[in-house]
Amino acid sequence: MSHVLCNVFHKRAITLLEEKFRALIITNNEIIRDKYTVARPKLRNPTWFTKKHRSLEPNFLTHENREFLSEIIQDRYNHIRPESVINTNIEWNPKLKRSGLIGRKIGVYPLWLKNGRKIATTLIQVLDNHVIKYIPPEEHNPPRKRVKQIINKKGCLLIGAEAADPSLFTKEYCGLFKNSGVIPKKILGRFLISPEGILPPGTLLNAMHFPVGHYVDVRGRTIDRGFQGVMKRHGFKGMPASHGVTKTHRRGGNIGGGGEKGRVWPGTKMPGHMGNRFRIAKGLKIWRINTKYNVLWVSGQAIPGDCNSVVYIYDSCLPTRKPKEPIPFPTYLLEDELPEDIYDKELHCFDEPSIIFDGST
Repeated sequence: MSHVLCNVFHKRAITLLEEKFRALIITNNEIIRDKYTVARPKLRNPTWFTKKHRSLEPNFLTHENREFLSEIIQDRYNHIRPESVINTNIEWNPKLKRSGLIGRKIGVYPLWLKNGRKIATTLIQVLDNHVIKYIPPEEHNPPRKRVKQIINKKGCLLIGAEAADPSLFTKEYCGLFKNSGVIPKKILGRFLISPEGILPPGTLLNAMHFPVGHYVDVRGRTIDRGFQGVMKRHGFKGMPASHGVTKTHRRGGNIGGGGEKGRVWPGTKMPGHMGNRFRIAKGLKIWRINTKYNVLWVSGQAIPGDCNSVVYIYDSCLPTRKPKEPIPFPTYLLEDELPEDIYDKELHCFDEPSIIFDGST
């Protein structure tokens, strides 16, 4: 009897520890972004998911009628302007968390440093990011979490990008943009921020949100490779081409499963679906910014996603890559006219001479 009670108490203690650990993950956003989980694609949308696209029917409208409808749409959304103002009197400190941006990966481009070294960079164009809605910490309760008590220390900022025709979306989806004064967007992103960094709805975010020399984390969806074998998916070298090998040149070979462990262990590397998963490239430096087209030159060429894919840009969460100097908080406000291109101090600008001759020698 005592042995049974010990097992019951032991299981109960393990359950309590698991609940506390799950609550800790939800309350700390840094742990959510840092923990490694296998993000499997969902087969269907959850019940609380707002349907985005509606079924389109052929409408036989003339060119004049289309222009008339576009003018009505512009007048309908442009007359709504929130009266709130951005609070710029907050002193920045490393513990404050601000919003991120939504961009699009447009290609790879080389740059050269002043010492002559060549580096590879990825170009990310920041789209027309607008603030749609702010959810305070006490109201931000994601329905997907299964913990009874949720304590959030950060609010949620909803950002939209790429304006589109409202007739393409459902009435419920367009209702998200009702009080923002912004035309419905194709892409939405949620960013957890500190309550001090609130941005009013309708605020435009540009590429100068991240200064030159700043380190960022880029989150994107990897290229969908479909069903692949173990050589392409996990890097197996395969079996010999001869010496008695028959029709097993690219097979995975033995997977164990003998003796007491007569089963396939979880996590065994086997053929399966490859790609189409969200991955994060961390600690990437911004080398150059083009203010005319809102383009960022980010170090590296292994940012997840194919060309022209959507990515999400955050302030880096790595301890050695966090900013030590003040950054624009809660965002950068366009007050003065900026140069078209802004370079890092270590980067060589081809408008300047590489060698300077002193006339006195």
